[in-house]
Amino acid sequence: MENEKRDILKTKVMGHRGAALLAPENTLASIRAAAEAGATWVEIDVYLIAEGGLVIFHDDTLDRCTNGSGVTREARPTDVAALDAGAWFSDAFVGEKVPTLLEALECIQSLGLGLNLEIKHDSADVENIVPAVMAMLRDYWQDNDKLMISSFNLAALDMCYEIDEQRHLAPLYEDIPEDWQAQLESIEAYSLNCDYSRLTEAQARAVKAAGYKLLCYTANDPKKVTAHWEWGMDAIITDDPTQFAALLTK
Repeated sequence: MENEKRDILKTKVMGHRGAALLAPENTLASIRAAAEAGATWVEIDVYLIAEGGLVIFHDDTLDRCTNGSGVTREARPTDVAALDAGAWFSDAFVGEKVPTLLEALECIQSLGLGLNLEIKHDSADVENIVPAVMAMLRDYWQDNDKLMISSFNLAALDMCYEIDEQRHLAPLYEDIPEDWQAQLESIEAYSLNCDYSRLTEAQARAVKAAGYKLLCYTANDPKKVTAHWEWGMDAIITDDPTQFAALLTK
């Protein structure tokens, strides 16, 4: 059965963690930098912290991208709110904060961008993050045609589908598994999102033949994905949208 989700992706270029080479990743500054570079979609990561807090963050520890330390999942919202998430990147971003999911949703919509929201959750207890994320999207995200939900955690996407089968879901893979099509069919997925460096031409053509969009991460050199466009890749997820300026939809 071919996928029949409506086409929502009106761009070939999506900013990764906002625009992670132009500003500190997963911050409002990074989202704004992507928009300023001409990107019309951004990918960011939502992470569950203590007390049910939902923040935009990638790592399991706070050390790399903030002036804090320790396990991200155990950090309290008040403590995360006090962290500096910009100084590590450059002096120009001193004082930049770790955004909450709500702050990011408001920022992205104010800029008129589409959102690829990756659920960062490696554990089995998806019920602790997915319903909260889906409720936030229900209440604060307005245009379903500008929203994609992705995750490496298929159980998380299964729960997203159970809650709202109209959402555009995208399994994430480093290496695409043999049963990828069954996985995508089980949640009526919109796209398959994968590591460009591990994708084969045969896999790419099979995904496209099955009727799915194909998104690849994270390429910052256009030359490295020249063949991928020929294979049918629909969009690149990049840390630096300016490298793909010729492809950006104004």
